[in-house]
Amino acid sequence: MTDFQPIQLIPPAPAPDEPAAEEMARADLYGLLATLFFQAPDAALLHHIAANRASDEDARTVLGQAWNALCDAASTTTAEEAADEYARLFIGVGKQEVFLYGSYYLAGFLNERPLVALRDDLARYGLTRHEGISETEDHIATLCEVMRFLVAGDDVAICTPGEQQRFFARHMQPWMERLCDALAAHPQAQFYRSAAELLRAFTGVEAVALEMH
Repeated sequence: MTDFQPIQLIPPAPAPDEPAAEEMARADLYGLLATLFFQAPDAALLHHIAANRASDEDARTVLGQAWNALCDAASTTTAEEAADEYARLFIGVGKQEVFLYGSYYLAGFLNERPLVALRDDLARYGLTRHEGISETEDHIATLCEVMRFLVAGDDVAICTPGEQQRFFARHMQPWMERLCDALAAHPQAQFYRSAAELLRAFTGVEAVALEMH
């Protein structure tokens, strides 16, 4: 996997006559979600998010509304608050409050058969986990990073709309709603409730768009 890095944000909904910009926006949004769920945002990333509100028609879409809600949350959240929230929700003491792993939602336990199937696909893509990263490959951040690769990568044999649809339908779509519901219902989720609603809106748009390919 590529290292998770804060990305240069661009408007989430480019004009329909700009297919290249649309693909770049999709890849960037997957990259942003990967970054947010891999680790708490620092002050610079919070500032960038807050400063890039959607406007006009974009702001009235489901995705634009979710994006602007995240912008609002970023504008009122400090890096220290985000780090504390991330630790409480996703690290915890003894047991995580909210799991970010697909196997938990698909099989009820961590490191189960869905992870084996995922690893088979990653091996086919030639992707391997970095040494030193303890999270298993079914972590939501890793899955978003794989989708970013499938959207923006230059391997024409792998980075295709058909492969995007297959990976998304197999490894993400079956459990995204449950993760988002868990964060929406958690009393300690504030910034990450907004991040989850952006994830929900974006994956909902992706599910429809990928089915059309």
